[in-house]
Amino acid sequence: MGTGRFDWDEIHRKIDAVGVAIDSGYAPSPEERRRILQRRAAQLAHEEEKEAVADTLEVVEFLLAHEHYGIESHHIREVYPLHDYTPLPGVPAFVLGLINVRGRILSVVDLKKFFDLPEKGVSDLNKVIIIGNETMEFGILADAILGVRAIAVSAIGPPLPTLTGIQEEFLHGVTVERLVILDAARILADGKIMVHQDI
Repeated sequence: MGTGRFDWDEIHRKIDAVGVAIDSGYAPSPEERRRILQRRAAQLAHEEEKEAVADTLEVVEFLLAHEHYGIESHHIREVYPLHDYTPLPGVPAFVLGLINVRGRILSVVDLKKFFDLPEKGVSDLNKVIIIGNETMEFGILADAILGVRAIAVSAIGPPLPTLTGIQEEFLHGVTVERLVILDAARILADGKIMVHQDI
């Protein structure tokens, strides 16, 4: 084979042997069967894993007024501790103020006021969840961050009628554990929540 020539007689013998094996009802050996089954199992597991990822939402879970909320992680730029902020005059009550995040000046929105939820004072324990898209970026005030978790899409139901104050348009849905999934894309696109630079 080093000369670049093929041994055609050998190739024809192998093809004939395969044909004979097929015609005679060839069955793989137990070892071959085991390898084939392992390969198929690995392929199926990989496909199921891809499906499972596609059917889940990864959310950051946080507390607002003692209730559990979640927001899809792909909308979140980072989570930042609220050390101090600068209040702004003449803005809606739900705008807490401005923060400086490594030279970026961002407004912080208090969703408790925006959604008319029970209020709790601001403290050093508060966190700011910075969300954004191609055109908008701002922070959402959270009482505490509880962690990141994957939620099955099938486990998210319609909003509960008892969720007073939160407009349904801003909700993705609610899980059976009463985790309220916010629709970050809607929040980012809503004109009422935007704070313009010229205020």
